[in-house]
Amino acid sequence: MWSRADLKSRAKEILKVNYWKTVLISLIFMFVSGSGSSSGATSSTSNSSADFSDLQDTLSSPGNLQALLVGLSIALVVVFIMWIIASLLKVFVFNPLLVGCQRYFIRCGKQPTSLSDVAFVFSSSYLNVVKIMFFKDLFTALWSLLLIIPGIIKDYEYRMIPYLLAEDPSISKDDAFASTKQMMDGDKWNTFVLDLSFIGWAFLGVLTCCILNIFYVAPYQNLTNAQLFYALKNKISWQDSSQTSYQDQNQNPYL
Repeated sequence: MWSRADLKSRAKEILKVNYWKTVLISLIFMFVSGSGSSSGATSSTSNSSADFSDLQDTLSSPGNLQALLVGLSIALVVVFIMWIIASLLKVFVFNPLLVGCQRYFIRCGKQPTSLSDVAFVFSSSYLNVVKIMFFKDLFTALWSLLLIIPGIIKDYEYRMIPYLLAEDPSISKDDAFASTKQMMDGDKWNTFVLDLSFIGWAFLGVLTCCILNIFYVAPYQNLTNAQLFYALKNKISWQDSSQTSYQDQNQNPYL
């Protein structure tokens, strides 16, 4: 059984040896996963009464109303096109890069790593990774339609898919979903608590205008999650070997 303390301890040791490279990969990961984005939309209410009066004047004129409808239509088309472009970027560029970042994190401290790990998917089973990550996002979104809680549960259930693809980009969709389900079985709550254990660090990051997040918290958390992948993988390997041993004993009563 894994513990948060062990995962974090190993992550800290790895971070000390691979600090600057891990910081850079974590920056890329923040960008492609959207965790570094922020909303810059603002609104002003100081002249709301004047704006409402101007709107009434505009609607009272047929010509102005027609121009307003044309402007709204153009704005909606532009927003739709931007949404399509953003969706395509996520599916065909950002998701593969995200898997590449996870490849670095799981290899870091165990195998030789380089910045090229981030882009390895584009030359290795690219379409398979794109397909599986697309279905991961799609299934999570569909489950989220059943209120928020089912979506959160499924998000944790599918959590290991990027790591599985990072380790083996040629894995089939059925195997990827079956493996992540088996790995997260009984550990969703523990993983949720692991995430909660970083809240204090995230709060300190906000106080430092995200500087602490960039240079310590994000790399630390990413490496911790990579260690979680190995812990869950070892748990499944141990269960499988135990089951095989039990079956062999049943087949041969003299063992």
